[in-house]
Amino acid sequence: MRKKVLLICPECLSRNYTTTKKVEGNSTRLEISKFCPKCNKYTLHKESK
Repeated sequence: MRKKVLLICPECLSRNYTTTKKVEGNSTRLEISKFCPKCNKYTLHKESK
């Protein structure tokens, strides 16, 4: 089973992307380098709470 998560830009704090992640056996937060349209650059987006 997969769970929906929101990805947040740490610089402007905008919630830009949604993705899914595996629920079982994964307790770490997801971090992906994505393009932020508000900052107009690539930043390391992190999973929100």
